[in-house]
Amino acid sequence: MNLFSLFIGAFLINNIIFAKFLGICPFLGVSKKIDTAVGMGVAVTFVITLSSTITWLLQRLVLDNLGLGYLQTISFILVIAALVQFVEMFLKKSAPALYEALGVYLPLITTNCAVLGVAILNIQEEFNLIETLVHSLAASLSFLLAIVLFAGIRERLELADIPEALKGFPIALITAGLMSIAFLGFSGLSI
Repeated sequence: MNLFSLFIGAFLINNIIFAKFLGICPFLGVSKKIDTAVGMGVAVTFVITLSSTITWLLQRLVLDNLGLGYLQTISFILVIAALVQFVEMFLKKSAPALYEALGVYLPLITTNCAVLGVAILNIQEEFNLIETLVHSLAASLSFLLAIVLFAGIRERLELADIPEALKGFPIALITAGLMSIAFLGFSGLSI
């Protein structure tokens, strides 16, 4: 498989939020400001890329060899939880303002279905280690792209003249749906 087409496919065509519908909770919850959206996107990018690599190694070197495939989900969740704790401690020390802005959504990366979903997709698609790295990076960057674009639109919507009934979350859901339709246009992209 061509690594470039794998990257473009995971980044645009099969966007983790708009095509796979994974990671919706932080997408909607942390997208009111671009700064917090970028922080969450970078944290999720780090966690997805690193956890997918570690879980791929765990699956191929331990679980498959010992016939413990049934422990895949629980072992993947443990790896993800440990990495999120690392990110949380790092942000608390190095970027306390971002740590406070992310609030409850930072520990929720542990239960972000996008993180676990990408790790499991890498195993199901039978990617090798390099393909796993490329796919994980592209999928996590697609999360970053989606959340930052959405945050930019939501910031503009705060200044727009919107009917009272649609202000806040309703217009955010309508906007997310329209963005999903826009990303559907990439499905015709042939590489």
